[in-house]
Amino acid sequence: MDITTYFKTDQYRRYRFILILILLVFIGFILRHCVSDFSKLTKNTAALSVVTGVTTSRDVPVYIEALGAVTPVYNVTIKTQINGLLMQVLFKEGQLVKQGDVLAQIDTRPYEAQLIEYQGQLERDQALLTNALVDLKRYQTLWSQDSVSQQTLATQEALVRQYEGTVKLDQGLLDTTLVNLNYCRIISPVDGRVGLRLVDPGNYVQTTDTTGIAVVTTLNPITVIFTMAEDYIPAVLKQLYAGKTLEVLAYDRQQAHLLATGKLLTIDNQIDPTTGTVKLRAEFDNSENTLFASQFVNVRLLVNTLKDVTLVPTAAIQYRPEGTYVYVVNKDSTSGLVPGQTVVTEGTDKLTDGAKVRV
Repeated sequence: MDITTYFKTDQYRRYRFILILILLVFIGFILRHCVSDFSKLTKNTAALSVVTGVTTSRDVPVYIEALGAVTPVYNVTIKTQINGLLMQVLFKEGQLVKQGDVLAQIDTRPYEAQLIEYQGQLERDQALLTNALVDLKRYQTLWSQDSVSQQTLATQEALVRQYEGTVKLDQGLLDTTLVNLNYCRIISPVDGRVGLRLVDPGNYVQTTDTTGIAVVTTLNPITVIFTMAEDYIPAVLKQLYAGKTLEVLAYDRQQAHLLATGKLLTIDNQIDPTTGTVKLRAEFDNSENTLFASQFVNVRLLVNTLKDVTLVPTAAIQYRPEGTYVYVVNKDSTSGLVPGQTVVTEGTDKLTDGAKVRV
């Protein structure tokens, strides 16, 4: 059999198939070994660059954040209680005033003249009453002696009661005039700051005027009214019923600056059904006048403080459907999170459990 005929036999084909199979097994073994060595090399030597942070332990305050408006304890519109000509305005716009300070003066001359008139009426009617009493005493004596009739005595007694009523009426008119004279001096009922002048001197002011002369708002202390979702009511009431004072922080619009620190005064007695919120009032001493009436503020209400909790940087927290987790850089590759451990805050996108890292 020549060599050409041999290559065409079945025996040759079987030998060639076995040889190819052995060669493929050998190549597969080599590739598997190389890939395994490469994975180990990558795992052991190719460290990923990461940024880390350190866990800490401390007390953590729990705040409720809300929007509020600065509301004075008293916001008083100064109005006249009598009709008259406004003679003087005795305050400067924006001035700080005390309770009892005179703010304006109304013309007193009409009431002074009325006072003289009523004093004269009172003196006249008092004289008539005195004379009627003398006559009554005389008639009583004559009636006891059967010198005058019962009707004459009764008429004199009625005249005395009439004069007594007139004297009381005169006294009432006199007292009313004295009160009106006192009302000519318009005073501040509270301590606070006066706003812009609403009426100029020379105008005729009346009790029916709606604008008033000025507005006085109290500044020290001052309050903030804010709203809170009804879901937080149980937590707040629990603290209030326990007699605890809840701290309230007031920040500016950008929440960049703390304006004042105060305390929660009270919570409203009903929930607004349209918004599902409830109103609360907090008080601030406002000694530095950092809060201004009707000012918009961001409020943070401290409702609880968690003791000795473990904290991690926010950037270290990772999320997946099963829950949140962090990567811990340990020397012994153990798991768990305790204060003082190093956690990865940047570079977590390529990390896997057990991967080498370069901090």
